[in-house]
Amino acid sequence: MNSVVTQQRVLSGMRPTGGLHLGHYHGVLKNWIKLQHEYECFFFVADWHALTTHYEEASTIDGHVWDMVIDWLAAGVNPGSAKLFIQSRVPEHAELHLLLSMVTPLGWLERVPSYKDQQEKLKEKDLSTYGFLGYPLLQSADILMYKAGLVPVGDDQVAHVELTREVARRFNHLYGREAGFEEKAEAAIKKMGKKNGRLYKSLQTRYREKGDHDALDTGRALLDAQQNLTIGDKERLFGYLEGSGRMILVEPESMLTMASRMPGLDGQKMSKSYNNTIPLREDPAVIEQKLRTMPTDPARVRRTDAGNPAKCPVWQLHEVYTDDEVRKWVQEGCTTAGIGCVDCKQPVIDAVLKELEPIRDRAKQFIEDPNTLRAIIAEGCEAARDVARDTMEEVREAIGLSYKN
Repeated sequence: MNSVVTQQRVLSGMRPTGGLHLGHYHGVLKNWIKLQHEYECFFFVADWHALTTHYEEASTIDGHVWDMVIDWLAAGVNPGSAKLFIQSRVPEHAELHLLLSMVTPLGWLERVPSYKDQQEKLKEKDLSTYGFLGYPLLQSADILMYKAGLVPVGDDQVAHVELTREVARRFNHLYGREAGFEEKAEAAIKKMGKKNGRLYKSLQTRYREKGDHDALDTGRALLDAQQNLTIGDKERLFGYLEGSGRMILVEPESMLTMASRMPGLDGQKMSKSYNNTIPLREDPAVIEQKLRTMPTDPARVRRTDAGNPAKCPVWQLHEVYTDDEVRKWVQEGCTTAGIGCVDCKQPVIDAVLKELEPIRDRAKQFIEDPNTLRAIIAEGCEAARDVARDTMEEVREAIGLSYKN
């Protein structure tokens, strides 16, 4: 079971693909901006993950990383509310990935749905590599490193979180029952002081003998509040509270996110591969031109022809950007040929330009001040490494690789 702290911790990352577009903004960033005020958030640039499919284009990653981070900050991701870091700047991720690979059955990786799906979609790339097969396990290491209780994902990524849960369960089963577990747990209880120690014991009895889950929740909160216990002691006592072994790696939960409603300029999902995007920092004149030349209902050959909004890509943008009153005006005007397609597009053009103006202005500040940009990431990387070092100290100790005198 997760501690109160880890239940409130969120981990999410993005591969560096360069500057972001409106699909990223509506599909990921707006969710991050909301989460950063509700949870302890770790958001990272998954640069090693980029190499699993684009290892032949590694020279582009550096520029893509900084372009993407600029867009995060410009969109409203706040380094004061979330820790922002680059995956490869926290080498502990690689170490944990290696150690997890020692205990993860090969079949678990081969059955991950995206393994065969991606090979099929990216036939032009040679993905018969160890790195590609193992990338879901690297994702598991990313999550387990921070003992993240919650991982925001879409439906297509739930299987990866489930793999992470299985890996954590297997690791804890293999290494959680350390020698002298009960003696160490009892010694940790004494560190809590007599009053808190008695309370812990009573909560443990209520849970074990009566199955009182409120007692379990209260016990976790009690342990989280203890200032004089090490992280190892707390994890040991979480397991002792439940009657299990020490919980070294936390099993995360999927936090299902709504699929992005942001369509591309052709009505398909907005994606660079479809060449139908509006970048967050696109020049306003270019945005206006792209939207004005969007395809519409093919039945409207002439201005006097009636149309059907359901068959028009522009209508999908109205569903994102305009209110009920405007949409009603579009429905009536289009189906009766009362308005032309240029008229229909104008409210969308105005709304998109209004949304992107402050993002473009904030981005300009970071572009002109790269030192601040790099300082933000350096600080985030150091904060992430602090957590990662603690986790790896526990992992090494559990496996027997700490080599303490």
